[in-house]
Amino acid sequence: MPVIDEYRNIHYVTASRTLAQIQLSKGINPVAKVRAAGGRRRPAILIRSSPWKAGTAETPWHDVFNLDSGHVSYFGDHRVDHTMPAGSTQGNAVLLDTFTEHQAPTPEQRALAVPLLLFAAVTRNKTPKGYVEFCGVAVIESVEQIEQEAKGRPFPNYRYDLAVLDLSTEGDQVDWAWIEARGNAELSAGDTLKHAPRAWCQWVERGHRALPEVRRHSTSPGTGQASPPEPVRGDYNVPGLFPAPRQPDSAASTSSGPTERQEELTASTLVDRLRNLKVHDGRPSRHKPLSLLWGISRIAAGKPRLAPWREFRDEVGGLLADFGLPESSATPEYPFWRLKTSKLWQIKGLPLESSAAPSSSTLDQLNPEAGLNERAACLLSDFFLRSQAVAVLRETFLAHVDQQKLMARVGLAGYESASGIPDDGDEQETEQGPASRRTVSLSRIVRDPELTATVKGLHGDRCQVCGLQLPTRFSTYSEAAHIRGLGRPHHGPDRLSNLLVLCPNHHVQFDALAIYVDTDDTVRMTSDGTPIGRLRRHPAHRLNAEHLRYHRALCGRDHE
Repeated sequence: MPVIDEYRNIHYVTASRTLAQIQLSKGINPVAKVRAAGGRRRPAILIRSSPWKAGTAETPWHDVFNLDSGHVSYFGDHRVDHTMPAGSTQGNAVLLDTFTEHQAPTPEQRALAVPLLLFAAVTRNKTPKGYVEFCGVAVIESVEQIEQEAKGRPFPNYRYDLAVLDLSTEGDQVDWAWIEARGNAELSAGDTLKHAPRAWCQWVERGHRALPEVRRHSTSPGTGQASPPEPVRGDYNVPGLFPAPRQPDSAASTSSGPTERQEELTASTLVDRLRNLKVHDGRPSRHKPLSLLWGISRIAAGKPRLAPWREFRDEVGGLLADFGLPESSATPEYPFWRLKTSKLWQIKGLPLESSAAPSSSTLDQLNPEAGLNERAACLLSDFFLRSQAVAVLRETFLAHVDQQKLMARVGLAGYESASGIPDDGDEQETEQGPASRRTVSLSRIVRDPELTATVKGLHGDRCQVCGLQLPTRFSTYSEAAHIRGLGRPHHGPDRLSNLLVLCPNHHVQFDALAIYVDTDDTVRMTSDGTPIGRLRRHPAHRLNAEHLRYHRALCGRDHE
């Protein structure tokens, strides 16, 4: 049947003689690969998010569909009861492979990459099962391994940051003939692009550099952009087309609750509000910055943005006791209430007529919830902005705190350095020899020594910042630095485009986020923007601009 209950039947739309029947029973639904001219390719992966299951034991994560800004934060399928590694579950394994495809350096390789088709489950006729709404076509921008919690137990998982492409040229629709063409083994990858959306073709041609132009953006009145053609929602005589919703408050959103003029909050204003946070109430205080870091860590871990007062009291109270100013008392009720003046914070569960700060005993009795508001949480699900926000809070208010200890304690370990932190190992102490020994079982990142030798050879062991070539007795010496670190939470690739050749001094400064490479290749001090040189390029050593932007974000200097 083409239509059920006045809504288009996805199984009718996707019926094909080329492809097997499309499934949307799980969150991650890959279509089988075909062996075609130019290489094996997967026609599509269908991603399904169910808002009403968020936070349950079955689905402990909270996907965020921010279609208005072309960003989706989507969580993998590893669960607390799984005993296999997080990257080995069927969904995570497929999406991690897809991430590698989406990082491909050439158009020919990107033409083979699989598109993600996003769907959100919606309620129709009071029935919460069986109905979905198409939300767009996406590519994976970045992947982060995170720790989540369910049934009182922590477990690892992956979060995928997806860029939703602009389909306004196609009237916010996608032609199913494109997916069928990708599943036709007789067609080359280039041939299939004849049916692809314009934004997908631009991404294939230019890669992630094209995302600022081809990402879906708001077309609401007042943005200065032309309105797209109206989606063909009622034309059931065109079975190959899916319409994507354009309303910011569409059923694809998994968030609810008051927005408090959140439509005015942008990435730029969010950073400004953090930098200009009022922390004086007669004397300086670290209460608000520490509470905001705690709130950001919840977004990074995929936890609900709002937490009950008792949980906030215990966790933030401990942070205030350990990292607050010596003369300040640990009073978590102060930031729990006062942070609402930042316009980044939301409180739920207090009487509407409440205007005075509630006492701790009142909070204990009512146990209201508080945390980052919906719009702020949505923006901070983007790793670039989250890294910049963390850097701004650390730099502006917490510069004199032990950064490594603070980041580990708040759940943001690795954000304090460009290299990140390596995988943990299991240790057993033994008593062998004059000093104690440990038997260590490690899961180590495997680096390619040939890449290091290649990049050092291209630059003749000369630092790309200062040009220094360190002589040794029989040769010269330099160091290869990863721009986007291989350790957690960065999970950067071990590729030539992610490497710099630096002298030991500038390697240390780069990893410690003391220097960064600006958009015009000027190398600057992070503290005051002072230029210290210009990054030297080599024509055979092409750097990934997104990795350099990632490092700037960690330094709090991402202005894109």
